[in-house]
Amino acid sequence: MLAAVTGGSGHLGANLVRVLLAAGHRVRALVHRDTRALDGLDVARVAGDVLDPATLPALVSGADVVFHLAGCVSIAGDPDGLVLRTNVEGTRHVAAACLEARVRRLVHVGSIHVYTGHPLDAIVDESRPLADTERRPAPYDRSKALAQREALAAAARGLDAVSLHPTAIVGPHDFKGSRTGQVLAALAAGRMPALVDGGFDWVDARDVSAALLSAAERGRRSGSYLLPGHWRSVAELARAVAGCGGAAPPRLVAPLWLARAGAPLVEAWARLAGTEPLFTREAMETLRKHRRISGDRARRELGWDPRPFEETVRDSLAWLRANGGGG
Repeated sequence: MLAAVTGGSGHLGANLVRVLLAAGHRVRALVHRDTRALDGLDVARVAGDVLDPATLPALVSGADVVFHLAGCVSIAGDPDGLVLRTNVEGTRHVAAACLEARVRRLVHVGSIHVYTGHPLDAIVDESRPLADTERRPAPYDRSKALAQREALAAAARGLDAVSLHPTAIVGPHDFKGSRTGQVLAALAAGRMPALVDGGFDWVDARDVSAALLSAAERGRRSGSYLLPGHWRSVAELARAVAGCGGAAPPRLVAPLWLARAGAPLVEAWARLAGTEPLFTREAMETLRKHRRISGDRARRELGWDPRPFEETVRDSLAWLRANGGGG
């Protein structure tokens, strides 16, 4: 199989490319700037950008399956519109290129943020309404929901498209320093002065990559699959990091209402310092949502079986330490 990958040099892409190569498949990757994740790998590179549709035929032509991973993640709004353009227009462009090239299947990677977070106490499954139906969805959530609608629209035009929606991805091969990787590194090094209440569902990038390959081979046409891992509070995450040789967890755990009140100050300080804040008002809201997620459909149809959370934390920290992070 010839697999074409957008976002191949990102965190998930770095893991997917390795899974594809290990399975004996040929890989062609769209590259933009930072390509460290592909160095030393037998991968054909195509220079381009999902926002430049003229560069996509060279990527998808002759491919059996296209894995669309490229996207823009944000927990601090979308002040310049790049999140919306990348996630929505990028998906539209990739889907159109796949249709034109008669690609056998598009595997589109969405997010748990595709789905509305309310009601908070109900189980989230693939029947949950999309996030853009909320009154005031976060910009990132809205962009992922609209990207999912682009994939569905392409399927209605005849494209065999399958969508997978992982939770917070963590794991090795995090060359660019994902936000979850930054949190792990900060906890391990004792740079996190306090924790916040709430938590999130964490999933291993290697497990998601295996599910993407499974979806390419046996996913339901036009199907959507949630890929949850393990819900853990921020305090439990900190204890797991400490158990793998990281710093002792901070004693202070701020309630979400207090963290939300202080988030504007954290965001303002980050802007002055020229850095990205690890915690924002959007992040605080995220820590309240999507606590109970069903992976039953993926388990039945894709063989979904996420590895233990502690293994993911251990391997993530080992990779970070070997590559200059993680305490």
